[in-house]
Parts: sequence; C-alpha cells; structure tokens
Amino acid sequence: MLERALKPLVLLCLAFAAQAQSLQEFEKRVTEFTLANGMHFIVLERPVAPVVSFHAYVNAGAVNDPRGHTGLAHMFEHMIGKGTVSVGTKNWAEEEKALAAVEAAYDRLEQERRKGVRAEAARLKELEAGLKAAIDKANSYVDSNAYVRVIEENGAVGFNAGTSADSTVYYYSLPANRAELWFVLASEWFKRPVFREFYKERDVVREERRMRIESSPQGKLFEVAMATAFAAHPYRTLIGWASDIENLRARDAEEFFKRYYVPGNVTIGIAGDVNPAEIKRMAEKYFGPIPAGPLPPPVITVEPPQEGEKRVVVETDAQPFLFIGYKRPDQRHPDDPVFDVIGGILSSGRTGWLYRELVRDRRIALAAGAQSGVPGAKYPHLFVLYSVPAAGKTIEENEKAIDDVLGRLKNEKVDAETLQRIKTKVRAGLIRQLDSNPGLAAELASYHVNYGSWKVMFTGIDDINKVSAEDVQRVAKEYFTQRNRTVAYTVSPPKDSGGTTKGGAR
Repeated sequence: MLERALKPLVLLCLAFAAQAQSLQEFEKRVTEFTLANGMHFIVLERPVAPVVSFHAYVNAGAVNDPRGHTGLAHMFEHMIGKGTVSVGTKNWAEEEKALAAVEAAYDRLEQERRKGVRAEAARLKELEAGLKAAIDKANSYVDSNAYVRVIEENGAVGFNAGTSADSTVYYYSLPANRAELWFVLASEWFKRPVFREFYKERDVVREERRMRIESSPQGKLFEVAMATAFAAHPYRTLIGWASDIENLRARDAEEFFKRYYVPGNVTIGIAGDVNPAEIKRMAEKYFGPIPAGPLPPPVITVEPPQEGEKRVVVETDAQPFLFIGYKRPDQRHPDDPVFDVIGGILSSGRTGWLYRELVRDRRIALAAGAQSGVPGAKYPHLFVLYSVPAAGKTIEENEKAIDDVLGRLKNEKVDAETLQRIKTKVRAGLIRQLDSNPGLAAELASYHVNYGSWKVMFTGIDDINKVSAEDVQRVAKEYFTQRNRTVAYTVSPPKDSGGTTKGGAR
C-alpha cells in the first residue's frame, strides 16, 4: 500500500529530473539582468505554449507598515487595478485636480477633529459633507475597471495581486505576442500609481478585516495569538488594526510607495515563450527611465527572548479551536529544512502524526495539523500546531495529545521509512511549484529576493535530502519547549444563573 502511494510522487520527481536534468541544464534557459536603476529581471525560456507569465515581487509587506498605519501595504493590492494616468480616467487633467481637492478637504476635516472636545459639531458636519462631495467629484472621472478590461481584451488571464507579511506581488499571464502590453502598463503604474478611489477601497479593506477577523472566531484567535506571541516585532498584525485602516490617507500611500517601491526593491519573474533579448530591450525601454532611489530601511526591531510560556483566551460560542506556536529562526537558518521535514511528519494528510493520533486513534479532534512560516518567514517566526476538538472533547485533552506527539518526536528517532517518505513528499511539493509558467515566474522572483538566488530552488531540494533523524530529534528538543511557546484557544463565554451569556443574549 505504501509503495503504491509513493509511486506517483517518485514518478513526478523522475519526470522533473528528466526535464531539467540538472541545475546546469535549467540555468541555460534562464537569463538575468539588472537595470541601471536597480530593478532585477529573471527570464525563463519555456516555449511549450505561446504564452508568458509575469510576476512582480515587491520586497515589502505588512511587516513594513509604519506604526499607526497598519494595513497600508495591503492597500496597494487594491490600487493596481485602478489604473494609471492614461488608463482608468475619463479626463486625467481634471481628475488630478479633483484628487488634490479631496486631500485638501480631508486636511480641513482632520484639523477640526484634532480640536477634540472643542470641535464644533456643526463645523464637523459641514466638513464631512464637503469631503464627501469632493470624493464624489473625483470618482466621476473614473473609467471603472478600464485597466483590467484592457488586459483581458488582450487575452490576459489570472490577473491578481496579494499581500503577505513579507511581500506584495502582482501577476498575470498574456499571449506571447502581447508581452509588450505588460511592459507598457506595469511600467506606467510603477512609475506613478494613481490613488484613484482610495477611500472607496479603504472601506473595502476595512470590510475584509471585519469578515476575516472580527466575524471569524478563528481569524480573531489568530490575530490575538500573533499579538501575544510577538511583543515587539511587527509580525503582530497582518491585515491591520481597525482604527489604523479607518484613518489611512492617500498621502500615506504615496509616502509608502516612494520608500518601498523603488526599482531596487522590485524583482520581476518572467516565464514562457519569450526571447530574452527582446525582453531585455523592452525592460530597458519602459522600466529603465524610472529613477533609482535608496533601498528602504530594513526592519530593525528584534523580538526579545521569550521568558516563559504565554497563554491567551478568546471567548466565543463558535467551534473550539486550539493554536500553539513555537518561536523558530528565520528562513535562512540552517535548521529551516529540518522544520520542513518536521512539518511533513506531523501534518501530511492522513499519514501525519497529528491526524493519526488526535483524529483517527483518540478521536478527540475533528482536524489537526502543523505549519511553519507563520505569519511570515523573512524574520524569526512561529512553527504552529493546531487542532479542532471534537464534540464532547476539551481543549485540555487536545493540548495534552499534541504534547504527547511532540514528546515522541523528541524521545524517539523517526524511522528511516517514515523519514524517506516525508522527504519524498516535501520534495514533490517543491517540484509541483515549478510545473507552470505562473508558478515558475513566482518562484524565480521569490527565491531571488529571499535567498539571494533563484538557484536555491534546486539546492533547497538537496538540503531536504540531507536532513537526518538526529536533526529532527535535535530541533524538536531545542525549539519545542514550554518556555518557547504561545498557546491560544477559544472558550465559551460564561453564562449567568439564567443561562444567558454575560454581555449577550440568551
């Protein structure tokens, strides 16, 4: 049975090996160049179909949000589809004036609000109405969805963007004979984004927070767990605090863009049916004129050593949930591949130790698993274990069972068969990321930024192969300690003598 389960994974690895043969063979199809302004391009020739995928990786995410402006990095994910000075407007000259008038009206409103108790209610109402009128006028010049419409009319698919703790990415694919369109539109946006409908999108981001965090018991637990685990480091929040989001200004976004969207902080991955020389020509033509700028400052806040276990509880009537996070080093640490293997041992479908122990055998959980890289991986972060207690079972039972599984990992060496199976599965997971143009473009850019070279895609597989049973046991003993963990879980709110939840309804 085990042999049959492994066979597809082994064949996948062999198929990849036959295609790429070696790093040297793959390298022959990769062209890299850096423009004079610092923007880096990685181009992979893959003429299997007349399409090309583009992936722009900005080395700035939620971790770079300024204090008091959390959620700002995420706003750019919403701005890319709003267009540029030439696409998305009915009259840019007039729209530009209207956008400036919006900011001036907002300035007047904020100035009055700063008076606090001395602010005049009638004056505030007047200024709020003035701001709304200015926003409505600016929005009247918007050609809605023009940017997306233009690229989709030219055959684009997969247009999207994403914000993580460590990065912001923008991507889509085009027919190969429309590649220049990406250079035209993307370069104009990176040269000067227009913060069109900024306050409308700010409301959308606020609603996202409401749905993902405030209305989601698990989302709320995750946020509380992060804020508890990290006392100082900005990994404390990802989507942003409600009050920060509600007060974000377009001017804040402009300052963030000038600091973090400099060419030297942007890497472009391109994969598909392309001519590298032609790609370089277009890159120099369209992106070359963008002025260089100083690289943004790194995050200097270092999370202080944890002096003991942290615990936090969230009251909710929803399904109980248990979250346990252990502090671990960043993604460049030599133990990183060991954590990948441990994650595979603990959480690999129905063969994972957590599933077998908590769900299948003890039947005390509906689900259980583990994940590394939480909430990001560029800086020291968390290795997380979680479980969803079954009906009639408790958080305490689940926590004890997880401790038992980790105890086994510390006290027993993983057998050779299990270790090999997990290595094969982890390697296959890495390889699966490289089976499409979008996946390749994304990984080329990501590995370059995070590890200094896209070639780590290959050496990372070698690092997985080198992980031993002794490494697994050593890392488990070193990091999975009570002193080093944060435990967060949900409980039902207390009820009064009449059966009514305190602070709520019966």
